[in-house]
Amino acid sequence: MAAGPGNATALQGLNIQGGAAIVAPVSAFQNGIPPNALVVLPIQKVSDELKESLEKGPLAVTREQLWELLGFNGPAVQVQDDQGRPLMIGLEDLLGGLDKHFNEKPEDLNRGRIYAQELMKHERFQRAEQVLSKVVAKGGTGEDWLALGISQLQQDKLDKAEGTLKGAQNLLKTNPYPSLHLAKLAKKKEDPAAERQFIDKAIEIDGEMVDAWAVLFSHIRDTKDEDKAIEELEALAREKKNSRPLVAIQAFFGGKEEARDKAIEVGKKALEINPDDILALLAQSALFGQNGDLDSVVKLLQPHEAKMTRDVRLANNYFEALMQSRQIDKVTKLLNALAGSQNQQVKEFALQRSKAVAQFLQQQQQSIAKLAGTPKPS
Repeated sequence: MAAGPGNATALQGLNIQGGAAIVAPVSAFQNGIPPNALVVLPIQKVSDELKESLEKGPLAVTREQLWELLGFNGPAVQVQDDQGRPLMIGLEDLLGGLDKHFNEKPEDLNRGRIYAQELMKHERFQRAEQVLSKVVAKGGTGEDWLALGISQLQQDKLDKAEGTLKGAQNLLKTNPYPSLHLAKLAKKKEDPAAERQFIDKAIEIDGEMVDAWAVLFSHIRDTKDEDKAIEELEALAREKKNSRPLVAIQAFFGGKEEARDKAIEVGKKALEINPDDILALLAQSALFGQNGDLDSVVKLLQPHEAKMTRDVRLANNYFEALMQSRQIDKVTKLLNALAGSQNQQVKEFALQRSKAVAQFLQQQQQSIAKLAGTPKPS
């Protein structure tokens, strides 16, 4: 029985034990579906086979079978309609539609790029290679060459991929990714000298790219050992006055709970080299947060409030630390400053968090009022 306005009194005095279930449309949960929620979905197609299986008792299905039961052709993926509204369709229907769209007008390279992007996202590399080959043949850009080379590399077509990625490297002289993928190719060919050469080239192009430093760390660790990798990257960070090599090391250790303290020490060294490095600040504050050290998060980020009007990630870490430590005055001051930002993401963040804070304060006031109205026990 559902408890609605008309029958709520029938439940008064009832001693409810165990859990409780709320049956409501997803749209009723404006702030997202609660954790541990049981989601019940209608089955679109009940086959005789399914009926027979259900009669035997509880039934377990694979993910693919679940999507089929719900009426999707393949796994459900989210797309946008022509009005920008999100909707869910089956992956096979999406790819089939994009294939038809491209074949209707193959001279429209953007159609091919969109189709190939979805194919790559869902690891359909063979078909992606076919589509991208047509795009490149019709005058594709360096980005198209790069995507084609990646699709070939994913299929271990090493000779083809090498030629394609070198073509991308020539066309994208200021992009480090062709060199990084050539480094991966050299690793597959078990050529460590060429691998290091391509990694160094990527770093030469963009020394701020943490991914490139992370690849270098892995390369040295594999060819020598972990201590040598740390030693070499720390030396390069000091020599180049660049904190990013240390941020790469920190990311490696930060993913392991038992090595978190070591990651924090590496983060301190990174911030000594460049106290204003946004990525170093984000990584260090996240590690402090994971340790439950909110005071350290606040102390670290407070001098950088001005940067938060341009970077929503930094604003989020600082806001969460202040909110969890119940520093409401500082939270209010921060959100007021962020609301005047020229960055749309930051403005939206400030708006949403302001609503959450207002709701929190309202709940606090209601709790206080309730306690104040409760008669004291005699």
